[in-house]
Amino acid sequence: MDFPSQYMSEQFQRLMADNGVTCSMSRSGKVWDNAAMESFFSSMKTERIGRKTYRTRNHAKADVFDYIERFYNPTRRHSTLGYLSPMDFEKQAHVAKLGVHGTGSSSAFLLFHDRR
Repeated sequence: MDFPSQYMSEQFQRLMADNGVTCSMSRSGKVWDNAAMESFFSSMKTERIGRKTYRTRNHAKADVFDYIERFYNPTRRHSTLGYLSPMDFEKQAHVAKLGVHGTGSSSAFLLFHDRR
């Protein structure tokens, strides 16, 4: 299999469901299933960390957090989101949902960003 068995366990699946996380694993051989994350990591390596050497793990974590929170989510445009940033896409989806239903919140995905 392409993924460790602990991620398929009933306990882990329940933990994800309890926290509103949707599992994104398919059967072996479905290579497109992980395309969004592979694209993200490729972009991050190319745009931010590819040629950097970090003095400490904390420096690396801070730089990755900065890339995600200050560039990737609010600014970087994504072809799969109609060339909007994830935050702009979320705002647009929220407005559209309000127009249709009157209340509610967006279900748009922001990488590593809990909007609760």
